[in-house]
Amino acid sequence: MSPTTTARWIAATRPGFLVVTLVAALLGIASSQACGAGWHPLDAAGTVVLALLAHAAINLHNDWGDALIGSDALNTDRIGPFTGGSRVVQDGVFTAVQLRDMVQMIGMVVIGGGLVLAARAGPGLIGIGLAGLALGWAYSHPRLALMSRGVGELAVAAGWWLVVIGADYVQRRHFDLAPALAGVSPALLIAAMLWIAEFPDARSDAQVGKRTLVVRLGPTAAAVGYLLLVTAAHAWVAFWWQALWLPTTAWWGLGSAPLSLVAAGLLWRHRQAPSRLRPAIVLTLGAAVLHGVLLTAAFLHIASLR
Repeated sequence: MSPTTTARWIAATRPGFLVVTLVAALLGIASSQACGAGWHPLDAAGTVVLALLAHAAINLHNDWGDALIGSDALNTDRIGPFTGGSRVVQDGVFTAVQLRDMVQMIGMVVIGGGLVLAARAGPGLIGIGLAGLALGWAYSHPRLALMSRGVGELAVAAGWWLVVIGADYVQRRHFDLAPALAGVSPALLIAAMLWIAEFPDARSDAQVGKRTLVVRLGPTAAAVGYLLLVTAAHAWVAFWWQALWLPTTAWWGLGSAPLSLVAAGLLWRHRQAPSRLRPAIVLTLGAAVLHGVLLTAAFLHIASLR
């Protein structure tokens, strides 16, 4: 594969969005260390690499699914690179068949690497990995198309919640409540990224029967739903922090709330004019990343005191 082709494949995976998976994996690793779990650096590195590869494959699979139903081809309202997919099929860079084949190749690497990691960390990782891959497959595959049934947002939240739990499991070697609690708020904020990205895509999605929540609810109700979602994410941290189930430093995660609230305000103002939502989308991505980073720092601070 030539350097040019490699660069095109990397671009097709939408690498800018992979940072949310990196942060989710690091949060899971940090939660295990805050609880005094053993440190397995090679396994940590393997966890991050496999999580990123899985996310890359899911993005390619999503472009394949959208190419089959035709939503990206009809989408003239996209706000690149945040909505409307990578457009590598529509621009003639790759065919849908090539995307499918690359997804299968990456999938085999992820499954093989996951089995090796599970042999070292424990069989529970197999269940986490299979659940995550199943959600990623079902989200875009036309036979199930969770993205079209109003549950795609829930599937996305569940998938990234599993990343946090899985990364913690690899280090801890067993399941624990800490990552399950810590992973909820980042997962909700990542789902909020999908939610707001659906506004510019709503018209083309509706044309092909891709009934996302924004299509189903309409812009006004969906804008209210976005506010409730990001509020719930931060309220979750505040509740479990004051209940002493999250570390004493977990309140740091609330530092992303201003970004989310400003994004919610911009979304409400421009809910009928999605072409003006770029700043709100950028703030939503920033809030998700910042929230995960702050929670990771909160756990690492506790680990440093041990």
